[in-house]
Amino acid sequence: MAKPAPIAQQIAALPVRWDSKGRARVLMVTSRDTGRWVMPKGWLMDGKKPWHAAKIEALEEAGAIGFVSDRAIGHYHYTKRLGGGRKVVCRVTVYPMIVDRLKRRWKERKERKRHWFALRKAAKLVNETELTALLRTLADSPDTLHGIEDLRQAS
Repeated sequence: MAKPAPIAQQIAALPVRWDSKGRARVLMVTSRDTGRWVMPKGWLMDGKKPWHAAKIEALEEAGAIGFVSDRAIGHYHYTKRLGGGRKVVCRVTVYPMIVDRLKRRWKERKERKRHWFALRKAAKLVNETELTALLRTLADSPDTLHGIEDLRQAS
């Protein structure tokens, strides 16, 4: 009997800000290959804590600068396409990020678009079922994100 393929570990930042009416908005970016809407994400980095790696991904992929919590708010799975037609299932751990500002010029600005969305709109745009569920849960429980803001104030 063949062993199941190992699940690769990735991290993601969920960049958040609040609009003038106090509603949470999340910053999404387009993927480089298909142009679908995703969160800034990537592989774990040697010598970096997972939430620090998520902060680096948010800066490189979205030009977002801010506070990233060391407490994950969830995870989701997706299938990543690799070179040569290979695929790997990834488990993405999501770390919330309170965005202070966006850079005008960032590393992947010529490869991606970025846009702020309401949580429910973002949930409709993503392809991953578990990510949709996570975004809907956050939309239904805004105190979760405000708790992250409290952590930032305490740090």
